[in-house]
Amino acid sequence: MTEIFNKKEYVKKRQYLRKKMTRAEIFLWSKLKRKQLKGLKFRRQYGINNYTVDFYCPELKLAIEIDGDVHGYNSRIVYDKQRQSKIEALGIKLLRYTNNDVLKNINSVLQDIVIKTTPQSPPS
Repeated sequence: MTEIFNKKEYVKKRQYLRKKMTRAEIFLWSKLKRKQLKGLKFRRQYGINNYTVDFYCPELKLAIEIDGDVHGYNSRIVYDKQRQSKIEALGIKLLRYTNNDVLKNINSVLQDIVIKTTPQSPPS
């Protein structure tokens, strides 16, 4: 089987990204690490195929991306959509938030993650 997660050829890239996390990534990481959110284990700067996602929860097959201003450019929007499609094709759900969302509305972001990761009961 082909290696999908944390490919060895991208170790240096992931290490670099962990050292150079944005303010928003650091802030969200402070809320996710050590199983603080619903007892879930999150990993940061996690490799999926040729991509590195900001955060990943293997138990839920959930990736979280924090988007800065650069993600608003047309060329980046197209790239992000293709990247997201390829990641989701592996059965991984990808949630996106902006730096602004995380820095100014962290409780809303955390609540949204909880809502989107909680199985919904069928209506009775």
